[in-house]
Amino acid sequence: MKLGAFSISLAVKDLAVSKEFYEKLGFTVFAGEMARNYLIMKNGNALVGLFHGMFEQNILTFNPGWDENAQTLDSFDDVRDIQKSLKENNITLASETDENGSGPGNFVVTDPDGNTILIDQHV
Repeated sequence: MKLGAFSISLAVKDLAVSKEFYEKLGFTVFAGEMARNYLIMKNGNALVGLFHGMFEQNILTFNPGWDENAQTLDSFDDVRDIQKSLKENNITLASETDENGSGPGNFVVTDPDGNTILIDQHV
C-alpha cells in the first residue's frame, strides 16, 4: 500500500512562535499562509504542518499521489483503494471518502492509541 508523502500536522497555540521555532531547527516555509492560520514547513524530506485553531490534537497525514515536494507521482494507490483495503482488514474509519468518486478525497482512521491519521489525496 502506497500512502504517499508523510507529514505531521501539529495543532499549535501560536503560529508565529511555532514558525520561528521550526525555522531555528532548519525548516523553511514550503506552503500555507499566516493569514489562513497554517504553514507547511520543510527540511529536506521532512514536512511539518503548523495549524492554529483548526483541530485539537496532532494528526499524522499521508498524501497519496504526492511526493514530499507536492509533485504528482506517476504511480500511486488511490485513496479509495486504500480505504477499501483498510475496511477489508476490519479497520474502523472515523470518516470516509466517496467510494464511487475520483480525484481528490480523504478519510480518517484512529490508531489503537487514539492518534488520528488523515489520508488526504489532492490529485
